[in-house]
Amino acid sequence: MNQMEVRTLDIEDYDLVINLWKSTEGIGLSNADSKDNIKEFLQRNPGLSLVVIKDGELVGAILCGHDGRRGYLHHLAVRKDQRLEGLGKELVKNCLQRLNEAGIDKCHIFVFRENGQGIGFWTENGWLARLDLHIMSRNTRE
Repeated sequence: MNQMEVRTLDIEDYDLVINLWKSTEGIGLSNADSKDNIKEFLQRNPGLSLVVIKDGELVGAILCGHDGRRGYLHHLAVRKDQRLEGLGKELVKNCLQRLNEAGIDKCHIFVFRENGQGIGFWTENGWLARLDLHIMSRNTRE
């Protein structure tokens, strides 16, 4: 029947979503992706993160949030056997629309340099690499 629904990611989806992320190449997970941390992220960014349900099964997910100025997408994943059907594009399109409705006019993503498949997806969908920036990080517990 191929019924598809894009809906808001809810914390009750966590076990299915974390398993999807763990099985998706190119996604880096850390303690920041614990159930408690994802629950807090969803509370800070209500209605922005999404899942795709197809024929009753969760087959895609994306985290979406903003800091009041810029939007950020994290962990876009579509189950391997469901790729190349436009599900990832649909998730991104919905996130960008929701960010725009929230008054956010620019969105960033983080892609590992060695994730060629991911870079290809984003490039094909109009995203540009920012070669003028370096991402720098520091642990806050030091």
